[in-house]
Amino acid sequence: MRRRALLTLLGSALTSPAHEWLIAQPPQSVASAAGRPLSAEVVDHLDAVTASLRRMDDHLGSGQTLGLVRQHLSTVVGALRDRRYTDTVGRRLHATAGELLRLAGWLSFDGGHHSQAQRFWIAGLYQAQTAGDRGLGANLLGFMSCQAKDLGQLRQSVTLAETARASYPATSPKVAAILDLRAAEAYANSGSTTDTRRALDSAFGRLTDSGPQHGDPDWAYWINEAQAQAQAGYCYVKLEDWPRAREHLRAALRLQGDECTREGALRNALLATTYVRQQSADLDRALALGDQAVETLTGQVTSARCVKHVRNLVGNLTPYRRTPAVRQFCQDAKDLIST
Repeated sequence: MRRRALLTLLGSALTSPAHEWLIAQPPQSVASAAGRPLSAEVVDHLDAVTASLRRMDDHLGSGQTLGLVRQHLSTVVGALRDRRYTDTVGRRLHATAGELLRLAGWLSFDGGHHSQAQRFWIAGLYQAQTAGDRGLGANLLGFMSCQAKDLGQLRQSVTLAETARASYPATSPKVAAILDLRAAEAYANSGSTTDTRRALDSAFGRLTDSGPQHGDPDWAYWINEAQAQAQAGYCYVKLEDWPRAREHLRAALRLQGDECTREGALRNALLATTYVRQQSADLDRALALGDQAVETLTGQVTSARCVKHVRNLVGNLTPYRRTPAVRQFCQDAKDLIST
C-alpha cells in the first residue's frame, strides 16, 4: 500500500506542476511595502548561509543537515512576509527560498522521505517562477526526474528531464551539463542506450565549453569532471555495461580526492557491483570497495539512498555467500542495510 501511494503521488502530481511552471510567466513585480526595509546585502548573507548548508550536506548527508535547512528556510520566508524590499531584492529572496526548498527536497529524498521531498520541490518550482529564475526551476525538475526513476516512474522521469532541458536557455554550461546528466540517468533506467550516450556526450561537451563562467549559479558548484564521470558510471551500471561503468567510476574516484563523503561511498558501492557482476567475479576488489562504502556510511555520512546501493551489492553477492570473506562482509553490512 505504501508503494502504491507513492506511485499515485508521483504520476500526474509531478508532471502537471512541471508543465504549469514551463508555461507560466513571472509576476510583473514582487516588491513589498510592509515592515522594515531589507537590503541586497542581507540577501547576500542569506545566500552565504545557503551555500554553507549545501557543502555541509556533501560531508554529513541528509540526516544531520535537514533541520538546519528548515530553520534557515523559515528565516527567509519570514523576511519575504514581514520586510519591505524592492522588486529586485524580492526576486532574489524568492530565488533563495526556491533553492532552500530544492535543498530540503534533496535531503528528504536522500533520506528516503519521498512524499516530503515532492512537496518541497513543487513549492520550490513556484518560488523559481516568482523569481523568474529558469535555471533554478529546471534544476528542480531534474531532481524530480531523479526521484521518479528511483521509484520506477520511468516515463515520467524522462518527461521531467526533457522538460528541464527544453526550458533552460543554456546560459550556464554547468547547469546545462547537470540537466544533460539527469536526462542520461532517466534514459539509462528506461534501457535506452542510444539516448543515454547522446545525453552523456552532450554533458561532457558542456563541461569543456570555454564560455564565460560568470553565468554559473553557486548551486552548480558540485558539477565537475569527477561528478560527470560518476554519473556516467551509474548510467552504464543501469545498462549493465560493466566495462564502461568501471572505466567511468574509476576515473571519478581518481579525480574526487576525499573518499569520506556521500559521493565517495556511492562510487565505491557502484564500482564494487561492477566487479561482482562481470563475467568472472573479482571478489577481492569488490569486497575492498564495499568495505570502504560501509565504513563511510557507518561512521560519517547519513544517506538512505547510498545504503540502498550497498544493499544491492549484498544482494549481488548472494551466490558467493559460502566464501568466508563474502560472509564476513555481509555480516559487517547487516546493521547498516537493515536500517
